[in-house]
This record gives sequence, structure tokens and C-alpha cells, in this order.
Amino acid sequence: MSARTILITGGAGFIGSHVVRRFVTRYPQYRIINLDALTYAGNLENLRDVENAANYAFVKCDIRDAEGLKKVFAEHAPDGVIHLAAESHVDRSISDPMAFVNTNVIGTVTLLNVAKKAWAELILNSILERGAAPRFYHVSTDEVYGSLHDDGFFTEETPYDPQSPYSASKAASDHFVRAYGNTYKLPFVLSNCSNNYGSHHFPEKLIPLMINNIRNNKPLPVYGKGENVRDWLWVEDHASAIDTVFHKGVNGETYNIGGHNEWKNIDLVHLLCSIMDKKLGRAEGESAKLITYVTDRAGHDLRYAIDAGKIERELGWRPSITFEEGLERTVDWYLANQAWLEHVTSGDYQRYYTAHYADR
Repeated sequence: MSARTILITGGAGFIGSHVVRRFVTRYPQYRIINLDALTYAGNLENLRDVENAANYAFVKCDIRDAEGLKKVFAEHAPDGVIHLAAESHVDRSISDPMAFVNTNVIGTVTLLNVAKKAWAELILNSILERGAAPRFYHVSTDEVYGSLHDDGFFTEETPYDPQSPYSASKAASDHFVRAYGNTYKLPFVLSNCSNNYGSHHFPEKLIPLMINNIRNNKPLPVYGKGENVRDWLWVEDHASAIDTVFHKGVNGETYNIGGHNEWKNIDLVHLLCSIMDKKLGRAEGESAKLITYVTDRAGHDLRYAIDAGKIERELGWRPSITFEEGLERTVDWYLANQAWLEHVTSGDYQRYYTAHYADR
């Protein structure tokens, strides 16, 4: 496989750090540039194991900063972009929708513009010579499709019907990527994934929040009656799928990525409680006493479920582990990495890295 330079945006975040690690370790002939603004969810501690790798570099930059992006493209000349940088927490989008418009929409379009200009000659040559072209890979979410009832699945042909400011901002960014492909012939692929879980997940999200609260005997807040259903995808399987789509996906195509793991929120929390009781040596049912039902989230989608048949048939990707196995591994990681969790919940990691990269 020939050498490439790949720019991964949001590479210090949850999913992004797993993608960066996979590419750095699996493709030593590649040059991997991790671009991240190091906001609250971006944590370079996630990448301590690869930060000194010869084929890895970190650049602190906001995707809304056109001049900063131009410098990155001029200095590193990436021929591939895997775009993961995004605001992603639904509750935050409800309280501050403009932050999601600015990052997810304006930021994506700014990145598209810079890539389009930087790659103009490469794109023209690839069209004329039918050779290898640069590639812009936009990573999105199944939430753009809206909400399902008790049956059916999201496919790549499901009409968009976003129900929250977060999903609306991601839907808009998806449309811009496709528009740049159509209008400017920018080579792109796009994927929409289900809920991710695994190590290094910021503890405002459901699974790490519950693990941390159970460990500390804090209430376990469950929205409404806990009947909302999500399809859960192990983050390392998602990183594997991103690898597959980037290398094998067809330009202009969309691929849905799911874990074949539908769980009601309340059932998932009970399973976590049971696993944690065993890990912590508690009596069965002890942690479940911490479950507290809270007022439902505004516009809370009932059910997400991905039909991942296309990526399985056309690219040969499938999830590698069951949800139960992945959840066990996730719990074990959090229990073994309390220092990481404490740095994240206290904000110490952010203060350190913000100071360290303040002049870069």
C-alpha cells in the first residue's frame, strides 16, 4: 500500500482517537496528522501510546479557522481527510444550538473549501488520467434520519428527518459534502453510524456516565421510562469500518455502520448495574437501586436502528464482537483507568493541554 498523508480532524476525541491509533499503528508508511481544537471533549491523553510515533503529528487548530487550515494543508499536503471533528452531545445542542451550527456546519464547509482549493490540481489530474484521487471522508450519524417506531431500519435511502439541533447540524454538513462532490467534483465518501461505546468516551455520555456513577454510588439518571432504543456499536469496530470505507468505499457513496445491538436504555442500565456489581463485589441488584427516572429530554427520538447490509455486502465489513463482550471490555477499561477518568471529570487534562499548546 503506497504512502499517503491523511488529515484526521477531531482526532483527540472519543471516536477520532481510536481512528488515529488504528491508522498510526496499521499503516506505518502513512503520515497521520491529527487536527483538533482541544475543546472539552478533545483529550490528548487518549493518544499517549502513539504520540511519539514517527508517522504521527498533532496540530492544534479549529476547523472554523480557514487560515489555520490553509497552513496545515500547505505544510503537510494531505491527500486524504477523515473528518470527525464535531459537537455531538444532544443535550448541549438543545441549550446552545449555535455552537453546533458553527462547528458542524460552518466548520465543515470551511474544511471543504480549503480541501477543494488545495486539491484542485490533484482532482483535475485524477479525472483526466483516471488515476488515484484525493479523498474527503465525512463521518456522520444515524440521527440525521430521525426516529423509528417499533420496526424498520435506517438504510442509505432513508429520507433525512433530523429532530434535534445536533442532528440538524449533522444533516446540513452531510448535504454540503454531497453538494461539493456534485458541484466541484470533490471525491468523497460518507458514513452514518449508530451509537458508539468503548474506552476513552467522555463521561457525559450514557455508558461512561453510568459506569462512573455506579462506581461512586451516585444516582443513575434515566430519561422518561427508559424505553428509548439505540443500536450500539463498539468504537473499535467503528474505527475498523472507517478504515474499510476510506480504503475500499466508492466515491460518492454512503455507508451505514451499525452494531446489530438494539437495547432499550433501561435494559442497558440494568445490564451495566449487573456487570458492575460483579466487578465491584457488590450484592446482585445493589447498583440498580441507584436508578433514578428524570424528566425526558425535549424531542427525544424513540428508536434508532441501522441496516448495515450495504457495507457488509459491498465492502466485507462486519462487527467483530457481541455487545455483551464489548461492554465487559469497556467496564474493565474504565475500572483500570481511574486516573484518566478523574482527569476528564476534573478538567485537569484540558487545563494542561490548553496551556501546553497555547502558542501553537
